[in-house]
Amino acid sequence: MSGTARIGVTGLAVMGRNLARNFARNGLTVAVHNRTASRTRALVDDFGDEGSFVACESAEEFVAALERPRRLMIMVKAGDATDAVIEEFAPLLEEGDIVIDGGNAHFADTRRREKALRERGIHFVGVGVSGGEEGALNGPSIMPGGSAASYEALGPLLERIAARAPDGTPCVTHVGPDGAGHFVKMVHNGIEYADMQLIAEAYHLLRAVAGYSPARIAETFRTWNTGRLDSYLIEITAEVLAHTDAATGEPFVDVVADRAEQKGTGRWTVQTALDLGVPVSGIAEAVFARSLSGHAELRESSRGLPGPGPAALDEEAAARFADRVEQALYASKIVSYTQGFHQVRAGSEEYGWEVDPGAVAAIWRAGCIIRAAFLDRIREAYDTRPGLPSLLTDKLFREEIAAAQDDWREVVATAARQGVPTPGFSAALAYYDALRADRLPAALTQGQRDFFGAHTYRRTDREGAFHTLWAGDRSEVAAD
Repeated sequence: MSGTARIGVTGLAVMGRNLARNFARNGLTVAVHNRTASRTRALVDDFGDEGSFVACESAEEFVAALERPRRLMIMVKAGDATDAVIEEFAPLLEEGDIVIDGGNAHFADTRRREKALRERGIHFVGVGVSGGEEGALNGPSIMPGGSAASYEALGPLLERIAARAPDGTPCVTHVGPDGAGHFVKMVHNGIEYADMQLIAEAYHLLRAVAGYSPARIAETFRTWNTGRLDSYLIEITAEVLAHTDAATGEPFVDVVADRAEQKGTGRWTVQTALDLGVPVSGIAEAVFARSLSGHAELRESSRGLPGPGPAALDEEAAARFADRVEQALYASKIVSYTQGFHQVRAGSEEYGWEVDPGAVAAIWRAGCIIRAAFLDRIREAYDTRPGLPSLLTDKLFREEIAAAQDDWREVVATAARQGVPTPGFSAALAYYDALRADRLPAALTQGQRDFFGAHTYRRTDREGAFHTLWAGDRSEVAAD
């Protein structure tokens, strides 16, 4: 069956296998290959009735099975393993062929690989895929980078397997050149970290302050999911909180160790934001919260530190507090997405990608982990004002923040009074207040830097850089 497969997938662990099945289910002949041939045979044996597969045992056989231009999708572990697969297959490819990396690669690696393969006449496409195992099989959100020419050949196939937004639009778009797709996927994951942290803090507040049980909090989240907080993460949070551990009969959440792990994409988001000079404090606090949770010895040694005691609320006060938490959660989520889209814009400007934030919001409306009803409104905000500097300045979001801010502040204050850690809520509120402030204390910081290091400063009343002779007569001189 030489040259008959529309696309090929190499690397048949769960994500690769499910993507291959998704392509086949949508009418495409798919060449499949794995370093371990038994996994290739198992896929065809188990799922061959779902569509047309071409099982290939060697790299040469795999490449020969693909129609021109060849579309070869790599689904292996990010890093050295991806480079090894590229080096194995690239010599077998011809000018105009397309290599697709669907793993969670760092965008800088994608830029390097794209440049190297472009010099050999081969297109390299870094594709962000979000939705987990279920999304890969039934429709993920897909974020491809690479050349426009590569998307012309690849895009129609990706559109077949992508999730569909409520209006029927496939959740895939050409994000931009070289590493743009993996960059946007990285920021998606950073927002995901922040979103999960905010939801966890809302749960903690409802339990520690309102005194609600996990089952009751599950019902609260189900109610929230029928309104403006409608999202995949809110939905699954209710399911997790309602689950009872079969072995103990206790709430599942009470028998799970309170140490959250991470695979690194959130950390990449924060590291890259620091390089770009973009404040993503909410995402950073979510990453640090996971890190802190894992320091068991440090936490154990600190359990005796003094703090406030809990203050019991009656039923009516608890219900009012729960409503305030909903407001705080919604406002903080807006801030998290604001920071994420700011980073997308900054990355686009830095690397010349011309990423359309409205198009990004559109493809996040279904399939991905952070899919949420209010992404449609984010899309509309950017479509209406393409140069929108911040989601917080959009008229509708601005009005909602204004309505939420009193409750938001009360929740953060209550958390502080009762000793409940809310780094996500607190960082989001601080970011909001910093943006709206007429003056920030950074003026003092600049004075300090000039005093100890002669780093100079700028004035509000005239142009140029200046230095005060702090160790001398404290006169001011213009800096070169």
